[in-house]
Amino acid sequence: MSKSLLIIFVKNPELGKVKTRLAASVGNEAALTIYRQLLRKTREVTRPVPVDKVVYYSVSIDHNDLWENEHYHKACQQGPDLGERMKNAFQKSFAEGYERVCIIGSDCMEISSSLIEEAFEKLQSSDAVIGPSQDGGYYLLGMNRFMLQLFENKAWSTDTVFASTLDDLNAPGMSYCELPVLNDVDTVEDLGHWFSETYQPGTTPG
Repeated sequence: MSKSLLIIFVKNPELGKVKTRLAASVGNEAALTIYRQLLRKTREVTRPVPVDKVVYYSVSIDHNDLWENEHYHKACQQGPDLGERMKNAFQKSFAEGYERVCIIGSDCMEISSSLIEEAFEKLQSSDAVIGPSQDGGYYLLGMNRFMLQLFENKAWSTDTVFASTLDDLNAPGMSYCELPVLNDVDTVEDLGHWFSETYQPGTTPG
């Protein structure tokens, strides 16, 4: 068992239940196809990272999907909102003996293996690490001990989450590092050049 753990939060890829804001522009079928591509991208960048990894599903665990059982542990998210689900995942991870834990979602086309490895390296000398996203949230959060305050009093899925979390991280006695700002995919505009090259009206991305 490694002392470092990467938590990957995903949604079960079901038609009409993923990328709903994106689906308003491109339709449910295209949104699902795009989300599947995001999942493959997330697997591509996480698999080489030399830490333990666990995929947390939104609804139910799938043991026969793209997340190979020999490389990824699997669990189900628990809690009524995102903050509670992340809190429970971090708390369980530290209770199992991990010393450095990072969490990412499956919405970022720009994230890389090296950036995730950098996050774990920063936890060797800082209490926490955070990767801000352009929409006011974050694409990565890491810590070397359980910090309950990071999951409390947040308006989840709004553009205030990063700023509110930063307020907690700036508390006396805390040390943290910031990663570069990246873009999460929530709307057509977020897809940028990748979208224009892979999607045309009336088609689905290949």
